[in-house]
Amino acid sequence: MNLKNLFAHFFVLGFLSIQLHAQTSSQPVRVIVIGAHPDDCDLDAGGTAILFSQMGCAVKFLSVTNGDAGHQTEGGGALAKRRAAEAKEAGKRFGVAYDILDNHDGELEPGLAVRLQIIRKIREWNADIVIAPRPNDYHPDHRYTGVLVQDAAYMVGVPNVVPDVAPLKKNPVFLYSYDHFKKPNLFTPDIAVDITAVYDKKIYALDAHISQFYEWLPWIGGYADQVPAAATDRIKWLATWYDRPLQPEVKTALEKYYGKQKAATAKYAEVFEICEYGAQPDEKTIKRLFPMLGK
Repeated sequence: MNLKNLFAHFFVLGFLSIQLHAQTSSQPVRVIVIGAHPDDCDLDAGGTAILFSQMGCAVKFLSVTNGDAGHQTEGGGALAKRRAAEAKEAGKRFGVAYDILDNHDGELEPGLAVRLQIIRKIREWNADIVIAPRPNDYHPDHRYTGVLVQDAAYMVGVPNVVPDVAPLKKNPVFLYSYDHFKKPNLFTPDIAVDITAVYDKKIYALDAHISQFYEWLPWIGGYADQVPAAATDRIKWLATWYDRPLQPEVKTALEKYYGKQKAATAKYAEVFEICEYGAQPDEKTIKRLFPMLGK
């Protein structure tokens, strides 16, 4: 390794270690969850967001596209407007701020313009935690959202990039939300949050996305005939649809933070993998950033 590369290597390590500054902060934790479409953040981290909000932390959901292609009979500006209204209502139910970038659904590419949008949003929120999908998924918008957030992870601290917004003085902890894809590598549940106590609240918030959970997703998934007509029956059906057993690796992760006895009572959880591009938290830092762990 030459001197130039050695200097760059230690500079990066120094920036990543600035997380130590955050460990001593008494300010409420600030979290931004980034998804490709309005409703993605809700599914990936909705229960955790509710818990953060209940504990006085600041949470923002950011959709990188406006969702204007996600429907079988509607589309374009009218659908984008409908989905924005649904997201606004969902945000109220979650207790979070909800932003939507005006990029077309189904046309997202991991280019510079969108990367700068994401850098700006992370800086403006002064995020301690950034949650986004891994860059391996069935949907290209999901994959490219993962890439875009990865590409922003280091740049949020570079002053000459998006110079009109102050760079972050600490590198956030970047986390991947859960997925079940196995190639090229498995998801690792580094952090597990028990959301059993707020599962019904999460479902109530998801219920705000009528165009998605009761129309589009059932249609494209081939189960539209299972969706009840009455609103009260639909929300019960939605709660059942997402009621799935915890995987063994998730139970193991829960035991790490809650202990075996409490973890055994958990019925629902949200799990996250630590991205190696952001600050690398130790267990003490994780427990500070996720004050609900073990409770």
